[in-house]
Amino acid sequence: MKMTLPNALTLLRMALIPCFVVVFYLPFQRAHLVAAVLFILAAVTDWLDGYLARRLNQMSKFGAFLDPVADKLMVVVVLVVLLEARHSLWLAMPVAVIIGREIAVSALREWMAEVGARRKVAVSMLGKIKTTLQMIALAIMIVGVGPDMPSFLYALGMVMLYAATIITLWSMFAYLALAWPELRDA
Repeated sequence: MKMTLPNALTLLRMALIPCFVVVFYLPFQRAHLVAAVLFILAAVTDWLDGYLARRLNQMSKFGAFLDPVADKLMVVVVLVVLLEARHSLWLAMPVAVIIGREIAVSALREWMAEVGARRKVAVSMLGKIKTTLQMIALAIMIVGVGPDMPSFLYALGMVMLYAATIITLWSMFAYLALAWPELRDA
């Protein structure tokens, strides 16, 4: 495998995940701000690796596999860390929906690939909107969970997370609808 810049950015995003966790839990006053910067950097690499892969014609099977794995790992880890920091039913519900959707859609894509219909459930614009809204919501929540931050930040992040959760469900049902003929025939 030849290392390309887009794949290096994806690997960087994966390397930033444990860095985020460590920094989030460090006992200094601005740890949540630094953790948010790490998360935002990781989120930017998500956009940048895909852009560069297309622009530089460096798309690869390895990148196509690793990019969504890195995205899902990043989002799931941040959701779990936030839930641990502010455990509540109101946060647990969207966390469960988002993680459940990611597992279901990943399984659906894998199954569709097995039956030769992977393209029917390729990433859509709705999925990209969902991811963008999730990233913004999570970045705000990471900052807002800090002890010295105004509470409206966390509340704003929660509202955005609920909006992202609605789009998450919408996109899952859209993928299921596209896959339904294959599912029905199975």
